[in-house]
Amino acid sequence: MANNPDDLKPRFTDIKSQTWFDRVLPDWTRPFTRLMRLDRPIGAYLLYIPGLWGVLLAALASRNIAEVDAGIADDGASLLRVLWIGGLLFVGSIIMRGAGCVINDMWDRDLDRQVERTAGRPLASGAVGMRQAGLFLAVLLGLGLLILLQMRPLGILLGVVSLVPVVLYPLAKRVTDYPQAVLGLTFNFGALIGWAAISHEVSLAMVLLYLGCWAWTFGYDTIYAHQDKADDAIIGVRSTALAFGGNSKLAIRLSYVVALVLWFLSLALVADGLPFWISLFGLIAIGVRMMVQVQRTDLDSPADSLRTFKGEQWTGWIWAAVLMLALVLAR
Repeated sequence: MANNPDDLKPRFTDIKSQTWFDRVLPDWTRPFTRLMRLDRPIGAYLLYIPGLWGVLLAALASRNIAEVDAGIADDGASLLRVLWIGGLLFVGSIIMRGAGCVINDMWDRDLDRQVERTAGRPLASGAVGMRQAGLFLAVLLGLGLLILLQMRPLGILLGVVSLVPVVLYPLAKRVTDYPQAVLGLTFNFGALIGWAAISHEVSLAMVLLYLGCWAWTFGYDTIYAHQDKADDAIIGVRSTALAFGGNSKLAIRLSYVVALVLWFLSLALVADGLPFWISLFGLIAIGVRMMVQVQRTDLDSPADSLRTFKGEQWTGWIWAAVLMLALVLAR
């Protein structure tokens, strides 16, 4: 792996000059859709998936534990509520991912101007001013709050707490070689919020799912960081890609192993019988997929690193589909 920034010049970016947003939406909205990365939804998908898993696993748990409130069986895990909460979390993920991008760009606007790949971002280029960005952020956070208020009190509390690492994440890139660890804490609060939307309390299985998703994010965002290592080396931003260097694949594999073990333990606590075995089969399948993708990825190729990073959404969708099947069969 090259260590000289001059040898790590950017050769690839997924930032397109024209998207379908540019053709459909009014001209005045374009800087704001780009500011919240609507043209690149992969971040919203990866933000959503842990929440979807949390909803489905909590619903599976409710099939094994009779939750009673005031003598009346809890209907929090009904299929209708699972679908309703899943839909709310999807919309919320798009909104809050957008808010996170606005916060990130407000922090990084001066750094972004120094790098060709990011100089065209709305705040860095001047297409959007700081006052406009702040007002837009307030709108996004207001919409996010409306969705959060549809959750149970525990979920609302967790949603408020999640704003702390969201705000601090851009700072982590400046003070630690492991900002991916901070991103993992930020990006996976949906697992806790989704679980809490179905269940009444914090459980060990819920925490294990969150920690497993943290390890997963640490791995796939290290892959993403290899796409940006050229820019990071040029402007002095720190990342696990630069910290691990030639040992990156080993670190990614280890983080994925930790994720899979924690997910298995969470599953074992909430499911048994046929739903457990179906879910376990899905977990094994995505585990094999994750390891194969790491092996196939050329971390010195920005395009290949980005391809693998984007592909991790399929890890999420596959296990979500299997968990949904297990939940339907459990009924």
